[in-house]
Parts: sequence; structure tokens; C-alpha cells
Amino acid sequence: MKLFDPPPPTQWNVLNLGAGVQSSCLALMAAKGEITPMPNFAVFADTQAEPQSVYDWLDWLEGQLPFPVYRVTKGNLEVDSLTPAKATSKAIHYDEGEEYMRRLIPLFGIMPNGSKTAAIGRSCTADYKIRQIEKEIIERCGITRGQKEITVTQFIGISWDEIQRMKDARLKWTQIRWPLIEKRMTRRQCLEWMKNNGYPEPPRSACVWCPFHSDTEWRRLRDEEPNEFKRAIDFDEKIRILGRKDRALKMDVFLHNSCKPLSEIDFDSDEQKGQQVWDFQAECEGMCGV
Repeated sequence: MKLFDPPPPTQWNVLNLGAGVQSSCLALMAAKGEITPMPNFAVFADTQAEPQSVYDWLDWLEGQLPFPVYRVTKGNLEVDSLTPAKATSKAIHYDEGEEYMRRLIPLFGIMPNGSKTAAIGRSCTADYKIRQIEKEIIERCGITRGQKEITVTQFIGISWDEIQRMKDARLKWTQIRWPLIEKRMTRRQCLEWMKNNGYPEPPRSACVWCPFHSDTEWRRLRDEEPNEFKRAIDFDEKIRILGRKDRALKMDVFLHNSCKPLSEIDFDSDEQKGQQVWDFQAECEGMCGV
């Protein structure tokens, strides 16, 4: 098999649907028969923290597809991120019962000496997306405990310009397929395909306050979805207040890598433009933003 050729066929084909540009294009291409075989179903892992535009888009998209879309969720990532956890007797840095900030999302920080840190640890993509999709697949595809035979192919909408995000399957019963990589399609070409086929342009799929936003995305959110931008500002302020109560954290945390509150950043200034360019191409799990 040549690099990027489709893997061997399996009994089940499942689309991991992020409801962004790439996975929406992939879903519609499959619906039109341009990608085969047709997925048996798609799974959308809902963090309950996406902008309303994504949920509206998903409602529309489901009506265009000949295969079902199942929505799954671990819970509300926004609420969970702002709800402190309590240390158990096994905690290293805390007393038993002491509250601390959960390390669910990537954040930037300023240490007491004024130095800035890279993003702290996170588990949001793995816990709120990947594992929820896997649980749904296990149930619907009849995966047995300890199964080693590959019976499922997961379609993931990573595009050619984000090829570095490709990642092998971590479970023995599944394999990963990247149909857009096979076709050498970039995100821009996905948008062109949708336009040429008479489909509207999808919204950007991401949590409203995701630190993977580039400055371009923050500006777009501010200008096109002001209520969601206000929600991100509110979250940014609340997560910092929560972090200051965490005895072992020892830093102020921020959504933006400038380590400034979102409410104080002038995203239109020449100095600011292009400062945060991290974006989803650095998201190693390959599941967000597609």
C-alpha cells in the first residue's frame, strides 16, 4: 500500500464529525458518493462549549446526509473547567479536601517572577472528544473486550495543509483513514468544493474560548459573533480567578499567549496583528477545529 492510500476495508466505517469546514466537506462528499464506502454513521462529540453557529450548522448538515449522526457528550466543558476539584488523600501538592483548578484546557501563564510559560497540560480533546467517540463506536459496532481484530475504520477530516496532525489509531480494533489527505485537498479547496456544489460555508468548529484560536479567529469572533466573544472574555476572567485560588498553580493563567486579559487586547493594532498564530495546526490530537 502506498503512503496515503485508503487502508484495507472493514466491516464498519465511521465519520468523526467535528462539524467544521473539513469534516463537513468530508461528510457531504461521502453523501454524494465522491468518497466510498459510505460511512455507516457519524459521531459528533459535543463539548457543550461551541458557538451557537456550530449547533445551527450541525442541525442543517444532518438533513443533508443519508447516514445518521449521533451526538455524544461527557458534559459541559465550560462548566467543568470553572468548577474546582477536591483533592483526595493521594494528592501530592494539596491537602485532602482542598480545592484546585482542573487541568482540562491549555492555558498560558505568568510566573511570580514575571516569566511567561507555555500552555499548561490539558485533557479536553482526549476526554471530551476522542474517548466519547470511541465509547459510541464500541457500543454501536459491537466491539468486544480485548478485541484485536480491526473491524472499524474511522474517517477523520484532516486536510492536506494540516498533514502534520495525522496520528495512528491508539486502539487495536480500529484504523484511521484521512480521505482529504488521500485527495490532497486543503482547507481552502474544501471551501471551494462546497461553494461549487451549492453548499453554504460552514462555521469554524471550536470551543468559544479555545486558546488554540489565532488572532484572526479572535477578531472574527469579536466582529461576527459578539455575544460569543463576550462569553470568551467572561470565561477568561473566571478561569483566572479560579487559578488564583489554586495553591499549587503559582501563576496567573490566560487564554491568550500574550498573557493579557482578552478584554484588554487590541486585536486591530499593528503590534497585535499576527501575534498569536498557534491555531489548530499545532493541536496534536488531530480532532479539534475540523
